[in-house]
Parts: sequence; C-alpha cells; structure tokens
Amino acid sequence: MLDKIAGIQTRFDDIEKELLQVGEDYQRATELSIERAELDPIIEKANAYRKALTDFKEAETLARSDDADMAAMASSEATTLETQIQKLEDQLKSLLLPKDPRDNKNVIMEVRAGTGGDEAGLFAADLYRMYARYAERQGWKTEILSSNETGVGGIKEVTFLLKGRGAYSRLKYESGVHRVQRVPSTESQGRIHTSTATVAVLAEVDEVEINIPEGDVKMDVYKSAGAGGQSVQKNSTAVRLTHIPSGIVVQCQDERSQLQNRQRAMNILRARLFELEEEKRRAEIDESRRSQVGSGERSEKIRTYNYPQSRISDHRVGFTSHNLPALLDGDLDDLFDELATHDESQRLAAAGLNA
Repeated sequence: MLDKIAGIQTRFDDIEKELLQVGEDYQRATELSIERAELDPIIEKANAYRKALTDFKEAETLARSDDADMAAMASSEATTLETQIQKLEDQLKSLLLPKDPRDNKNVIMEVRAGTGGDEAGLFAADLYRMYARYAERQGWKTEILSSNETGVGGIKEVTFLLKGRGAYSRLKYESGVHRVQRVPSTESQGRIHTSTATVAVLAEVDEVEINIPEGDVKMDVYKSAGAGGQSVQKNSTAVRLTHIPSGIVVQCQDERSQLQNRQRAMNILRARLFELEEEKRRAEIDESRRSQVGSGERSEKIRTYNYPQSRISDHRVGFTSHNLPALLDGDLDDLFDELATHDESQRLAAAGLNA
C-alpha cells in the first residue's frame, strides 16, 4: 500500500508544481484543482499514517529501554499507536478504491409486480412505500414519474425519482427480485403464498452525459388512464417513447401536460441507456474482479420478506433481521451498511488491498 501512496504523492506534487506554472490557462487550472481536491483526503491520511508508523517504531525502540518507567510508558504508547495505524490503514484502503461516479446522483427506481397476481401487486406497493419511507428518513424528495395501479390497492409498476445527495450510493444494491412469503387476506385456509416483485435502480443522468439523437426515438401520445383502465384525461397527454436502436420503451402519463410527460420519459430513457452501457462495461471486466454483492440483474433473487416469522433475509450477504415491520417502514440503514461493507471488502480484495 505504501507503493500506491508514494505514486499518489508524486502525482500530487506534480499537480502542485504545474499549478504554479499554469499561468492564465484557466481551464487547465480548473482541471488540476479538481484533481488535487480529489487527492487531498488521501494525502492527508497518508501523512498521518506515515507519521504514526514513525512514532510506532520510536516507541518500540524506547520500550526496550533499561529505564523501567520509560519502557512502560513507551510500550503503552506503542499499543495505542498500533490501534491508530490499523484505523488509518483501513481508511486509506477505502480512499484508494476507485469511486463510482454515480454515487452522489439522484436515483430513478422502478418497482414491478412479478409472479403472484394481486398479491404481487400488493407487495410491489409495499416495496414502494418502504423506499419512500426510507427517503423521508433521509430528508430526500420523492417524485412519482409513472405508475400503473391494480385497482385493489396494489401496483403493477411504478417508476419514481428519489432526490438527495448520495441516493444512488445507498440504493444501488436493491436491483433484483424481491420475494414475499405471507398469508393473503383472501386466503381462508391460512396458507402461505409466495409472490415476487422486481426492482431496478438507475442513476439519474444529465443530458450532457448521454446524447440521444432525435431520430433514434419514436414518440406516441395517447390518453392517460387510471386504475381499471378508465380515462382520466380527455386530451392525449400520455407519452410513450421507443428507443429504436435498443427497443427500450418508456411510458409516462402522470403529469398534466404532454411536454412534462415527455421530459420525464426522456429522463428515464437516458438513465436506462446509461445503465445499459454500464452493464456492457461491467461485462468486460474479469468475473473474478467483480463485486460479489450481486450483479444487479432483475433475474437475481436477492431478498426474502417472511411475514409469519417477521423475518427479512438478504441472500447475498447473509443479513437477517426479525423486525420486518421496522424495515418495511424504511429503517434500512443497517441492511444497506452491511451491503456496502461487503461490497467494499470484495473490491479491496480485487484491488489487492486486503492484505
């Protein structure tokens, strides 16, 4: 790790020198300043780490002193420094990992009912409420972009935006199949049914990050419909966008104007296309170097919600909680922390930093 730190220190020093010589090239100065700001936390921790290592060696030497009091004091200091060094080392390892540029972005989430009929729709609605409650606890804003209800209190599918710093970093592990085991209210014999819902998590993408040529998108307009199919708008305000090259289809009907629905649909389309490119990029990475938290594919069963046992189990990291009501009410931080920690340990191993 010291070799990696030395390389970063060299680059940091080079940036400092170039900034002194950059003159009136403001664009280059800005680029260098941004890079320096990214390296600053690493350099600060590295300096503290190197100092702690030096102090530890000195304390070890003094601990072998013939002066008993001096030796005892130095030995105690060495023990304290050893703990400090380990902490600084862990922090440095985390800082040295490549950052996901999407981590601080807003999130577009899609929840769709899977197998299980009406019960799957009710479960999808429960998942939406769970994420909405989590967002509320975080002080984030939730906006429904598109929804299709079942008419019995359930949801066929819902697409919503969660706006808040770090939203993607917390929710990016939620993509996949979520399974529920419970007794439906219509079940007279008390039998447990299993239903599923799928979740997709997309980072909101700016227009400048992904350009979609107008000729690649076909737009259809139609009248909005509510639960059960009844018309809720006399004018054709609902919008359906089809991305011709990929075949991706996005629909939005919840806004009052065609323009607003088109803007929302384009936001979702950009996010999906960006994710498609990310999936291609990840597929090119050696499988042994990928995170074992999960691929994020919708076909992957990631979690089970067992109502009779009040249990929630995440199958990727072995997380289990017997307080299902609290988690469904948005108390998800412990689970998300577990997923993030596991992901980081896997990436540290892939980067050779776990030794």
